[in-house]
Amino acid sequence: MKPLEKKLAEYRIPQMFMEQGIYPFYHPIETGQDTEVVLRGKKTLMFGSNSYLGLTQHPEIIEAGKKALDKYGTGASGSRLMNGNLDLHEELEQQLADFVGKEAATVFSTGFQSNLGSIAALAGRNDYILLDEKNHASIIEGTRLSFAKVLKYKHNDMEDLEKKLQSLDQDRIILIVMDGIFSMEGDIAPLDKITDLADKYNASVYVDDAHSLGVLGKNGAGTADHFGVTDKVDIIMGTFSKSLASLGGFVAGSNDAINYLKHNARALLFSASIPPASAATVLKALEIIKREPERIDRLWENTNYAKKLLVENGFDIGESTTPIIPIHVGDDIKTYQLATLMLQDGVYVNPVVHPAVEKGKAILRYSLMATHTKEQIDRSIDSLIKSSKKL
Repeated sequence: MKPLEKKLAEYRIPQMFMEQGIYPFYHPIETGQDTEVVLRGKKTLMFGSNSYLGLTQHPEIIEAGKKALDKYGTGASGSRLMNGNLDLHEELEQQLADFVGKEAATVFSTGFQSNLGSIAALAGRNDYILLDEKNHASIIEGTRLSFAKVLKYKHNDMEDLEKKLQSLDQDRIILIVMDGIFSMEGDIAPLDKITDLADKYNASVYVDDAHSLGVLGKNGAGTADHFGVTDKVDIIMGTFSKSLASLGGFVAGSNDAINYLKHNARALLFSASIPPASAATVLKALEIIKREPERIDRLWENTNYAKKLLVENGFDIGESTTPIIPIHVGDDIKTYQLATLMLQDGVYVNPVVHPAVEKGKAILRYSLMATHTKEQIDRSIDSLIKSSKKL
């Protein structure tokens, strides 16, 4: 047997959990992402979605996608640099830049590629990248391609960040990169304090707003707007697969920053552009978010209601202050068992274990949508209580 074949054949971890009946991944959902889905023929409440504003099934957004299909077809058949650059992409980029308060933006094929391509292009050999230790995997991968010296600071610890900054050569590029809302912890980066430190030490700031758009700031404009520091943040990155109800990603910044990335970010230059229907659905989602700000209000009402119930019933939700609520379990097996019991009871939540979180700190990632009803939230937490008691 070849070494590669041996390595692949010996990897049996998923099968081990399948044999125990608690394998929690790759469930075949048979309907669109909504507060209720059909999973293996059974109606199931969805509390694991990133569709924070509940827009993926909005009829206007679906219709916008259909119209784009009729006009442009199914794909752009090339990279943005070459033949795959549509007028629709450029319209979307201007709308995104306006939405987050920046001069310009450029659209990538996925959110992961947005971080991968941008971070790798912005900092190079002899430069520095400072990362919050809880940053998303796409940020980590971007730094590995950059050749820059990478330093991690303790999660949301400004004293540790400043200590790291003090040791760096301020004549080199210093890029501080962090999630706006951390995707597992559900807490918010103190972007006002980070930008103050950046000013003090001649550093630049890059914020990943994948989970912040549609959630924080005026009309959901994100973390920088939430703290009133949009002018102090150099790069704002976002995704379309959460509040914006589609697939893709973007980065926004100054005209100079976007000009540089459009000609140097390899994940953009050598990838096909997002399909026309994806661009059209994001444009319509932006329109609806601006037109219906009450969706964000409902999202926060649901968040506060669910958090209150969880705390009252003795669940540890950590430092979450957002619609992402980690329910701390600790043990991987118990987390899988708990998610399985809830699924059998008709409630879907995401079990999250290492390496997405630290070893021994497994969680159920419970997330809210603006379109959840109070009755659905009650039902989900009743299921959590009942399933927890069985363990």
